[in-house]
Amino acid sequence: MSVALGGSDVTGGLTGEVRATFAEFVAARGQALQRTAFLLTGDWALAEDLVQTALARIYPRWDRIVRDDPEAYVRRVLVNTWSSWWRRRWRGEVPTGELPEHAAHDEYAGADRRSAVQVALAGLPRRQRAVVVLRFHEDMTEVQVAHALGISVGTVKSQTSKALTKLRGDAALTGYGTAAPTGGE
Repeated sequence: MSVALGGSDVTGGLTGEVRATFAEFVAARGQALQRTAFLLTGDWALAEDLVQTALARIYPRWDRIVRDDPEAYVRRVLVNTWSSWWRRRWRGEVPTGELPEHAAHDEYAGADRRSAVQVALAGLPRRQRAVVVLRFHEDMTEVQVAHALGISVGTVKSQTSKALTKLRGDAALTGYGTAAPTGGE
């Protein structure tokens, strides 16, 4: 196992003898470090990156590390590096074997639609709004609406027609009268 630090020969001010002990350590313990890294990451490519990153971090201080227990120090750096990678990694998506056949249900679509209807109704003139609310929300007949508002049936029909034309032209209500969509709009 060879270690290339940043693609160049970085000596870090270490003597030839200290660099040689580092190279010997990597040659002797690199495979074991790789296996440990694999057990941490679960991926050989990430394990290689983890070992290389850990070795790159300890290389500038190798002359002090080699005096004590270098293997314990390197393993500690390995685990700490992996731990920081793990904390930074976004785990919001989990791959699955099969894609869902349809989009997930949007829990807020109903609230969005209610809000759009409320804003659209507020944009109607007072009489048109009253006719639409009584006719379609209260499910009253034209005759009942005319009686409740004290207007003629013909006025109910014309006000309903004008209001529906205006509501159909409102971009926020596009698709409102159709079946509710299954997912994110």
